[in-house]
Amino acid sequence: MTLLLGCSLVSASAQLTYETLYVDYDSAWTFKNLKIIPIRRKGGGPGPGAGLADVVPLNQALSQGLVSVSERGTTSFENVHWLRINTHSDKSVYIAGGEIVAGGRQDRMVVRDTILRPSAKDQYVPVMCVEEGRWSDKEKKFGYGGYGNAHLRKTLDSTPNQVLIWREIDKQLQSGAFKNNTQAYLSRNLDKKYVSGSDDYFRYFLDKFKRSDSTIVGFVAISGDKVIGSDIFATRDLFYHQLEPLLHSYIDDVMLFGKPVSMKDALIRRYMDKLLKDEPSQTEFCRKNGKIFREGTQVVHVNTFLKESM
Repeated sequence: MTLLLGCSLVSASAQLTYETLYVDYDSAWTFKNLKIIPIRRKGGGPGPGAGLADVVPLNQALSQGLVSVSERGTTSFENVHWLRINTHSDKSVYIAGGEIVAGGRQDRMVVRDTILRPSAKDQYVPVMCVEEGRWSDKEKKFGYGGYGNAHLRKTLDSTPNQVLIWREIDKQLQSGAFKNNTQAYLSRNLDKKYVSGSDDYFRYFLDKFKRSDSTIVGFVAISGDKVIGSDIFATRDLFYHQLEPLLHSYIDDVMLFGKPVSMKDALIRRYMDKLLKDEPSQTEFCRKNGKIFREGTQVVHVNTFLKESM
């Protein structure tokens, strides 16, 4: 189910560490309860991303009809944790853990990162349910639902237990007083007050990214006295195609759980040093605090969140 990149040598450019990246603390942006610090590629020499030129992310693939998503079957017990994906082009499709596919017989969240290569055969990805109260007889058309927020992605990474996923969603729905009939994670998008507040954040940060240069490949997000997460990608294209849903996911987190930013730069640097110092340090840090998705020798995506005291 993965794309072989054909890398014959392990090189620094295949890693996402200080060897190829820097955290641009001078360009940090803060709006209300969210602070975002861009992570940029260093100039000069080959950068990360060799072999990823023909890979498109799921949201782009769905909008352009490059893939179709369907249920594996009609029985919830056997099929709720799998979705069928068919490719319709010569492009490979990147799907990130934590992305939500809405519709079908029930909304789902992808369990782990993967790259699907073009194939005439059915391919399947593991998913978790994010809409507890619905398994409909009629299958709705699937569409892109963005990313789960940092709290939900952390829960997903920490456990394969569906009940704990539902419990986290229920806690969030109650916290935001979101009205719904099916315990749907995405029901928050129907709340006008929530959407208005979220849009204020979104417009501010999207404008900042649009006014920046093209070296950004990720960011770290802070709220209150905590790093709430980071996402870093191997290429600029992968990052910018994921930017809008990623922004929405972090904004959703601070809308529910955020506090005025109080974390000092020294502690943020300590967090990022653990993540980006070198490959062994990154592997150890992400073992407890996130995940690394590799294809061959290429690190494609690093996603972290705070699990330990800083």
